[in-house]
Amino acid sequence: MKTVRITKPFEVEVVEEEMPVAREGEALLKVLYCGICGADVASYTGNQPFTTYPRIPGHEFSAKIVTVPANDKGLAPGDVVTCNPYFNCGKCYACKRGIVNACHDNQTMGVQRDGSFREYITMPVERIIPGKGLGGKELALIEPFSISAHALSRAAVRPGDNLLIMGAGPIGIFALIKAKSMGARVAVADLLESRLALAAEYGADLVINNNEGDLAQKCADFTSGNGFDVCVEACGAPETFLECIEQASHGANIILIGNGKRQTTFMHSIILKKELNIFGSRNAYTRDFESLIDLVASGKVDVLRMISGVVDPEDAKRAFDALANNDGSLAKMLIRFDKGDGDDN
Repeated sequence: MKTVRITKPFEVEVVEEEMPVAREGEALLKVLYCGICGADVASYTGNQPFTTYPRIPGHEFSAKIVTVPANDKGLAPGDVVTCNPYFNCGKCYACKRGIVNACHDNQTMGVQRDGSFREYITMPVERIIPGKGLGGKELALIEPFSISAHALSRAAVRPGDNLLIMGAGPIGIFALIKAKSMGARVAVADLLESRLALAAEYGADLVINNNEGDLAQKCADFTSGNGFDVCVEACGAPETFLECIEQASHGANIILIGNGKRQTTFMHSIILKKELNIFGSRNAYTRDFESLIDLVASGKVDVLRMISGVVDPEDAKRAFDALANNDGSLAKMLIRFDKGDGDDN
């Protein structure tokens, strides 16, 4: 089978490997589409601290079931599905309390263990999530969508809430889509006009270009001077976290999705003064995937506009290079592993 592998930073090879053999309790899956995540790009550029090489990337994917053991989930050969790619130990303090997404020894496909950038994979049946009729492209977008949806589930988002998203990359846009489906009024801030244009397409009530230097005034006008009920940090930068604190209303919720690489220094008394609630967010639960599949299947949201391009495995390096040097014009890039009977929705 064809496999895409990062051998070391900035080097990608496409090789032929033996087909995997499903063990007890596992299904054999034929991969359809894989999304290239920011974590995959970080592995490619050598900026992912948890990656060892060589590594098969990929944890955003759709697949068709080839073989599956008897199960109580109604899964059968031919079903188009996605999977929960975060493998937890089941033994640590977090796992014992049901916080499996924050397992002390979490192993995410494509990062701490080999991922989905290959024609066939095996998966434990309990990690397979029925696609409920969605196409392969849509199902490959459910995992990044779940990251944002899980983050919003960390704090109450109510209809009519004023919500600020700092960062209009894919995770920020998915947070926008989810927040709008929850009835929030959403402002999105970014430095790149192309990303803000996509945010506007997805219904942002206000888009703010941070280069223009009037973010505070626009936020004040949008919230009638009250500040935002919820602020979502989707960049991982100290500056955007501090801006969330500044623009939050008294008693607001701040949710951190962006994975920071620099230290943040600030006077924490502002958190006390405003009595802010600050939530971290990591990975997602299977129930997050399931609820989003239902949402997309309902026709209320269209995630396909998030796709900027689809390439074959042989062009994986070109796609990695494009995303590593992204000027903001690219959202999600997919790799197509099935050119025959795979769903081309």
